[in-house]
Amino acid sequence: MARQRLIRGADRYVKALGPRARVLICQLPLAVMMAGVLLAAPTAWPGLLESPLCRFALGLQGALLAACVLVPWQRFGPLAPLIIPVLDLVAVGLLRDGGAAGLPDPGVLSVLPVVWISASSLSAPASLSLSFTVPLLAALPWLLADPAAPVAARAAEAMLVPLMMLAVSLAMRFARARLRHEQWRIKSKEAELQALLSDSRERERLLNTILDTVDVGIVAVDADGRRLLTNSWQAQLEESAESAASASPAEEGQLVLTGQDRSTPLPPERRPLRRALGGESFADYLVCFGEAADSRVVSTGARPLKNDDGDFRGAVVVFNEVTGLVDALAAKDEVVSTVSHEFRTPLTSIIGNLDLVLADTEGLDSPVVRRIEVAQRNAERLLALVSDLLMSASSAVHVHPRRTDLAGLVEASLGSAQAHAQASRVDLTMDVRGPIWAHVDPLRISQALDNLVSNAIKYSPDGGSVRVSASTDDGLVRLHVADTGMGMTAADARRVFTRFFRSPAVREGSIPGAGLGLSITKAIVERHGGSISCRTLPGHGSTFTVELPADGPPAAF
Repeated sequence: MARQRLIRGADRYVKALGPRARVLICQLPLAVMMAGVLLAAPTAWPGLLESPLCRFALGLQGALLAACVLVPWQRFGPLAPLIIPVLDLVAVGLLRDGGAAGLPDPGVLSVLPVVWISASSLSAPASLSLSFTVPLLAALPWLLADPAAPVAARAAEAMLVPLMMLAVSLAMRFARARLRHEQWRIKSKEAELQALLSDSRERERLLNTILDTVDVGIVAVDADGRRLLTNSWQAQLEESAESAASASPAEEGQLVLTGQDRSTPLPPERRPLRRALGGESFADYLVCFGEAADSRVVSTGARPLKNDDGDFRGAVVVFNEVTGLVDALAAKDEVVSTVSHEFRTPLTSIIGNLDLVLADTEGLDSPVVRRIEVAQRNAERLLALVSDLLMSASSAVHVHPRRTDLAGLVEASLGSAQAHAQASRVDLTMDVRGPIWAHVDPLRISQALDNLVSNAIKYSPDGGSVRVSASTDDGLVRLHVADTGMGMTAADARRVFTRFFRSPAVREGSIPGAGLGLSITKAIVERHGGSISCRTLPGHGSTFTVELPADGPPAAF
């Protein structure tokens, strides 16, 4: 490539010269050699200038050099300047014929005009003919100069220079053909590269247009944290989160980022780009950009970029604003909380008065008492539902952990559910070898166990068994609540912890409930730094597993 660039540069330089200058440049090498012979002749070859042929050859060379400068070559065709190298061959032949003793064979100088002829636009047969014929004709006087020499020797010596020039011309022709082929190949490659470059630029423009059109922020970084791509939406988001003291575009560490409470500054190691550069892959990670009054809640996600060997090469982080959704959910929870709170006071009054009536049933007929008891049960059921709504609407579950025996909580929960189980013809069994100590909130964990046991009984409408077991391993305590009831499909199991979710089979079976118990249980367990999972099959029951850290929730909770 470097050689081709050099050749193209030389071609452009030569084309920039005028016709006379180009002809003169081609003639100069031979002119310099002839001038050297002329200057060296008086001392090196005293008899050279005495030869008429030599004087004529040198004079012809001087005349040709002057013609290169004086003749207006631009008025003639492109082949007109070739008369100069042809006459150069004649001058070299004459110099060879009139050479003095000790003078090296001047026939070698014929290579210079032959190169000029071969490099011209003359056709190949013509240039080859001139390269052989002119040196041969110029050598004929030299061939006849010494009749005493053997004819074969003289013929061989006379043919040597023409054959050499023919070989040089052939080599030049092959070199030109090869160079033209290389130039054609390079031009083809250049055209192909230009097409690929144009296509790449078009794709880049299309990609930038798409990235700037979507309503999400996108940032791509390499393994060293250098940004490879940031779309306009993300640039505007980061600009809104810049601190007042920032005079230039701020890096992520200088942006005002807070947690979901919109007040607690986000630690550097918990910021999205820092997490992504650490090789983490995450989704739905909520971060607030900007000051509390004007903060924007953004859901972030990241995926690592890896090479073919699996090495980390960078990451792509996506930012999706969910401020409206978060505000709407907060408003909905506030409405539910307010309405539920307003329901509690009259319901408590109703239940209290019904209790007073049922405490003294003298003078009341049995049907009236039964109706009052029905009203009491439904009021208590409604109060429990309101309590669940309040619990579900609460933005955070508050726990007060202390050292607690989980075996005692399991036993108390099964004791409370015994009457419900007998009415539903369900056998309750417990396989907990106590005591099992954990640092938990006994009130909240009892609530979670009551929800799980109650659901296990409720969703075993045709009887069966419910078994509660526990195990410990690697600092974790696991509670298992297994039933032999109706079970669920895999799709239902994935949504079972969603608020207000009830499977089609439950709705068709007219089993009462609001779909809040398991979502509340999940919130309680996660507030303890634990997790809850479900394993189930339709018609074969379900097993819910609660996993809790024995030493209590970590400090981040």
